[in-house]
Amino acid sequence: MRRVWIQTLIAPWISALLYILIFGQIIGRRIGIIDGVSYIDFVVPGLLMLNVMQSSFGQTSSSLYFQRFAKHIEEILVAPLSYAEIVFGFVFAGIVRGLLVAAGVYVIALLFTVTGVNHLALFIFYAVSVALIFSLAGLLIGLWSEGFEQLMIPQTFVIMPLTFLGGLFSSIHMLPERFQFLVRMNPFFYFVDGLRYSMVGISEANQTLGVVLIFGFVLWLGFWVWYLFKIGYKIRT
Repeated sequence: MRRVWIQTLIAPWISALLYILIFGQIIGRRIGIIDGVSYIDFVVPGLLMLNVMQSSFGQTSSSLYFQRFAKHIEEILVAPLSYAEIVFGFVFAGIVRGLLVAAGVYVIALLFTVTGVNHLALFIFYAVSVALIFSLAGLLIGLWSEGFEQLMIPQTFVIMPLTFLGGLFSSIHMLPERFQFLVRMNPFFYFVDGLRYSMVGISEANQTLGVVLIFGFVLWLGFWVWYLFKIGYKIRT
């Protein structure tokens, strides 16, 4: 992460700046107020969550894949570490990168808005737990991928679209009722909504269901990652 800091930190910060300028400033001035807050304040939590998910996922998936590709994953496997400790090391790095990128995006957002954090404990919970989920998901893709194209498929066809369709730029109430049901079936909607509630106090989702989804994903993904490491899936020859 430190060696390619322009890619891991600067690039997402620049991307977030462009989103804030275009959607928060230019388009936001035409939309005005959503649920009692300015449009830019409504969008910033979604941008933070998007960057947490992408950065955490990218850190673990690329790290594990390149270790497999370069054939030095064996050095970790022969170390006196349990599989849980190995997984924890990868996941911790993913969480750190996700939070660093999110912190930078928040600082950039402060140049255009004064949005704060209304519920600090919830803010930390959603940021860390979602970073954990996507760090674990990144490890699964890092194990599965056989090439660079497969490594990028989830980012392009899953994370970005589902986040955009999960209330990043718009309120669910702006959609026709028949589409609102589809949005509520999207787990990313609950991630974005939870972080938005912690920052600006606006919630359009069932908070309890969101927390249940988070714990469910952590347990399910955590078990599968540990199990695949244990059986040596694509990391032992």
